[in-house]
Amino acid sequence: MTKWVYKFGNGEAEGRAVDRELLGGKGANLAEMSSLGLPVPPGLTIVADACSAYFKRGSSIDDELKRQVLAGIESIEAITGTKFGAGHRPLLLSVRSGARVSMPGMMDTVLNLGLNDETVQALGHDAGDARFAWDSYRRFIQMYSDVVMGLDNDVFEEILEDEKARLGYEYDTELTAGEWQHVVTLYKDVIEEELGKEFPQDPEVQLWGAVGSVFSSWKSARAVTYRQLHNIPEGWGTAVNVQAMVFGNLGNASATGVAFTRNPSTGERSLYGEFLVNAQGEDVVAGIRTPQSITEEGRISSGSDRPSMEKLMPEAFKEFSQICDRLEQHYRDMQDIEFTIERGKLWMLQTRSGKRSTRAAMKIAVDMVDEGLITEREAVLRIDPASLDQLLHPTIDPRVPREVIGTGLPASPGAATGEIVFTAEEAVVAEEEGRKVILLRVETSPEDIHGMHAAEGILTTRGGMTSHAAVVARGMGIPCVVGAGTMRIDLRNERLIGIGVTLQKGDVITIDGSAGQVLKGEVQMVQPELSGDFGRIMQWADSVRRMTVRTNADTPADARAARSFGAEGIGLCRTEHMFFEGERIHVMREMILAEDELGRRAALDKLLPIQRLDFTGLFNVMHGLPVTIRLLDPPLHEFLPKTEEEIADVAAAMGMEATALRHRVDALHEFNPMLGHRGCRLAISYPEIVEMQARAIFEAAVAAAHETGAPVVPEIMVPLVGLRSELDYVKDRIDAIARDVMNEAKMRIDYLVGTMIELPRAALRAHIIAEAAEFFSFGTNDLTQTTFGISRDDASAFIPTYQRKGIIEHDPFISLDFDGVGELIRIAAERGRRTRNDMKLGICGEHGGDPASIHFCEDIGLDYVSCSPFRVPIARLAAAQAVIRAAQR
Repeated sequence: MTKWVYKFGNGEAEGRAVDRELLGGKGANLAEMSSLGLPVPPGLTIVADACSAYFKRGSSIDDELKRQVLAGIESIEAITGTKFGAGHRPLLLSVRSGARVSMPGMMDTVLNLGLNDETVQALGHDAGDARFAWDSYRRFIQMYSDVVMGLDNDVFEEILEDEKARLGYEYDTELTAGEWQHVVTLYKDVIEEELGKEFPQDPEVQLWGAVGSVFSSWKSARAVTYRQLHNIPEGWGTAVNVQAMVFGNLGNASATGVAFTRNPSTGERSLYGEFLVNAQGEDVVAGIRTPQSITEEGRISSGSDRPSMEKLMPEAFKEFSQICDRLEQHYRDMQDIEFTIERGKLWMLQTRSGKRSTRAAMKIAVDMVDEGLITEREAVLRIDPASLDQLLHPTIDPRVPREVIGTGLPASPGAATGEIVFTAEEAVVAEEEGRKVILLRVETSPEDIHGMHAAEGILTTRGGMTSHAAVVARGMGIPCVVGAGTMRIDLRNERLIGIGVTLQKGDVITIDGSAGQVLKGEVQMVQPELSGDFGRIMQWADSVRRMTVRTNADTPADARAARSFGAEGIGLCRTEHMFFEGERIHVMREMILAEDELGRRAALDKLLPIQRLDFTGLFNVMHGLPVTIRLLDPPLHEFLPKTEEEIADVAAAMGMEATALRHRVDALHEFNPMLGHRGCRLAISYPEIVEMQARAIFEAAVAAAHETGAPVVPEIMVPLVGLRSELDYVKDRIDAIARDVMNEAKMRIDYLVGTMIELPRAALRAHIIAEAAEFFSFGTNDLTQTTFGISRDDASAFIPTYQRKGIIEHDPFISLDFDGVGELIRIAAERGRRTRNDMKLGICGEHGGDPASIHFCEDIGLDYVSCSPFRVPIARLAAAQAVIRAAQR
């Protein structure tokens, strides 16, 4: 019989922290805290595999699962002395999701489950507080109706706001027991009116409805979007945690809060968090009320005049602080903790490794090494390579004046400038149009996830440092300011009203997520310095990794940027990019439009000094480091005008008839140009192009060697080779030019000639091609295209559908397809080295900056990866992590 349910409570548990794949992160850590003897409300965890079983059964719950859950609830009853569904001392439950990795706010929760018209009376009697009972009941009806029954939460908010207005109240806490009872009646009436059925009174019916809804929320649009953004497989599913309720809304001696054991924005070693008196947990993360600081230090730094938990509840604070220290020492990582205080009694509801900004992650990892908590290798593993992108972008120049139009909380560091938009949908459209925007919301919700990802930054007027906007923005590395109470968003008129200014949709603002400021207009930015904690982490990573990291760079400026990020050479210089600038494109077009070889050579003679200067610049910047130069790759038609207007303009500039130019453009047209007359095929048709490029490379190598005093070893890469005979033909031309230049310069030049493996045939015949090639560089962009038979330019039309329907997990153009494309790379590497055991192997497609793909490259023994300059630190760190994880296997 399958064990679907694991129990915890009263100092015991059937699971542990290591069981996160089975119990999900929340369930595994609840079990661990219970085993540690911490005050955890008793409960049970339904395993994540039950989620997949639920969907396989057509979204229905198995009878055996129901039996095990009810048995688990009996254990909760025995510990608490309460009874589920009973009129006397009723047991109320929370039903929460719990995937193996944290997905904040992406799935559903139901609190206060078990309340009905009978148990609400008993709850009020037991608690000695009828107001609390009716407040809890209305919360339950509102949440359950939204999550399970599908009646939008706004319906209930409108009723509540109308009642508060009628009664002359500003806050929910002002309503009396009788007034809450009236609100409950109104809620139940609107449910019957809108849905044509009554709110369920049977607690068991409520339970199965909640469990099913939590399972179903795993496939909600917001959860699917979050999984795609964070590469979380759909097959993992979510566990469900059913736990005895404890109440933070039982008067002024009760509270609820969220805390981090270190500052998640800066990494500073101090308790950091917020709480609300007389509230339930959802009130804190939803941003409905402005929370208070847990510590006195935090209260002072935020400028709040509302008392901290440290002052207001000193005994509970002292116990909580001790537990926080114990949990951080136990898990050896910064913890994100949820807690409730019920009439002075502290209860721990959750602990997990806290999401943090990358800068904070760096500081925490380095500090924990210095504190002896973790090793240097563990510190390297603690940093998500992809998150380094957060450190490689501009911040506001401290020397420029700031026109501050609003202030809030610094929720996610960094700065961003963009046009104002007020909806997630507008942000997505703007991104598609190439416009940068700041998403403004009163408060974000999980439904905004797609717009948050599309925006440059996020601004909310409500919410705290642990609100949805803050947590998600930090995880995404997006600058964010929350709780900007000095500003007002007028959604109806699409206006932002700030300090002394009113702005419309489309106006430009800048947000500083490190200072919590909103600035009018565009503000000058500066590049960050990659030193301090970053430098130490990268030093530890570099001491571990085996592969070198090169960059894809076509200009000296790109090369300089890459070297500053630690690049150890150029793995791909796309020479065609050099032909599109300024006057060069005209000379290139002269060459393409020439009637014969003589005319082409005349144009190429003009291009030679330009190319030579380009290559000399690259060699000078990269002196002493390898530089791989790819010969001309794209089809010639890419250099020619396309529209009639462009053809007329170019013809006039070149002094030729537009008709003649149009005929030449038509003659070069190809139905499938990416599989047409390009790469080595061009070199074979027009060897004079190869000869010009080779001469430019070798003459630049001579010049750079004289200028820098360091020898230059160019690596010349022939693209799109599928036959050894193709490479032989092109290599003969390169070797002949090399001999000529060396004789002219009276200087020996060491160089390599290799090829880019981007066709399946080349991978399969690598042992033959390696007889002529001295290195292979895997061009995974085209290799993915030619292996799948998918155009990467058109794949976006259906790849998201494939992901949504579970056909594929990842976009193969973003993260390498290990089983297909990866198998071809593995074959080519093995066969190439069988022929030439010193064969240098690298990867230069976009996958060279993807951490998962880098792990694959380490596994098959490639010598280097090459990526864009800003991804060089990402690749350095990922390459180190690959070595460490391989050693752990």
